[in-house]
Amino acid sequence: MNRPPAPPADLPPPSPKLTEGWHCLHLYYRVDQAAWRQLTPDQRHDGCEAVAHLLDPERPGAPQRVQTSVVSGHKADLALMIMDPDPLLIDGLRQGIRASELGTVLIPSYSFVSITEVSEYVPTVEQYAARLQQDGIGPDNPAYAPRLKAYEQRLPMMNKQRLYPDFPDWPATCFYPMNKARHPLANWYTEPFSVRTQLMAEHANSGMKFAGKVSQLITASTGLDDWEWGVTLWGRTPQFIKDIVYAMRFDTASARYAEFGPFYISYILPPAEALAHLQLT
Repeated sequence: MNRPPAPPADLPPPSPKLTEGWHCLHLYYRVDQAAWRQLTPDQRHDGCEAVAHLLDPERPGAPQRVQTSVVSGHKADLALMIMDPDPLLIDGLRQGIRASELGTVLIPSYSFVSITEVSEYVPTVEQYAARLQQDGIGPDNPAYAPRLKAYEQRLPMMNKQRLYPDFPDWPATCFYPMNKARHPLANWYTEPFSVRTQLMAEHANSGMKFAGKVSQLITASTGLDDWEWGVTLWGRTPQFIKDIVYAMRFDTASARYAEFGPFYISYILPPAEALAHLQLT
């Protein structure tokens, strides 16, 4: 009898939690005004209190990150971004909203499931050293050692932010999903890794020009949702979000190979203020 091979001994135990990084859920709701009108004043009050409590990032048992914002435009009214090691804790917040008095009022209109990751295109220290030399900055150059040392020191902090991000205290946020193209004349997945790495380095350099203006988080969704990545941007002002998206579209990685889904722009508010903005009081 043929038996399946034994699994490797170093496999982690079965778990919905990740070995590193967090699960991420972007969740969008629209307000059903007819359902709101059917609630009694007490139901409205209790529902708003319950939802505001669920969305409080400081409450005991809350997911690691909970962000509430109000959406500009007709696609949705309320936006949530939730992150935690446990996807069931994230889903518990969604189910809590559904089970509340506002469950018939807040109707899900869009969601996106993803996880944090350190991209394969983030250079290691050794790859960064090779890139410096490709740029003409070799070991005999006085700038070589300081630049390499600086990168070595900041790489762990950058990777920690990619896996366990802190959200900036800025008012505007934008989310959109994206793919890399598989067109016969522009197929990202048939390009050599060296070419893809070079294109992503160019793309990253464009983004660095917006340091202090825009913060970005890329989460991975291959096998988890209909798109391959989710892009979340935070801006000091909405203008900076528009500027970075426009500027980076001229990079070859974007201009030739990127496919974009719907864009959601929203403005961050505490939960109770967000509900009041939606006139759910």
